[in-house]
Amino acid sequence: MADEVLVAKQPNKQEKVGEVVSTKMAKTIVVEVTRKVPHPLYKRILTRRSKFYAHDEEGKAKMGDQVRIIESRPLSKLKRWELKDILRVAVRIAIDEGPSAEKLARSAAAKKKNK
Repeated sequence: MADEVLVAKQPNKQEKVGEVVSTKMAKTIVVEVTRKVPHPLYKRILTRRSKFYAHDEEGKAKMGDQVRIIESRPLSKLKRWELKDILRVAVRIAIDEGPSAEKLARSAAAKKKNK
């Protein structure tokens, strides 16, 4: 009996996999989890979505990333989840802004002046 090792029992924490839909808050991401469930009467497959606020300490997750979150103690009014890992990084596309409206107006005015 004295030789038994006391092992701290880890609580079973829920895990969810979803897509990051917002990173606009400091150290917080919004993860949308989708699940497919049959309609109780008609048996048609329906898509159900839930949004969870998760803590992202380093700010590693970006919009569109596929992430795994685990439940944690309440961190704020809505945050009860933490980012565990990033499963798939979303493709980042650099948006090349064309000429601004101001530049277009100036060039149109210059064309009228030259006529």
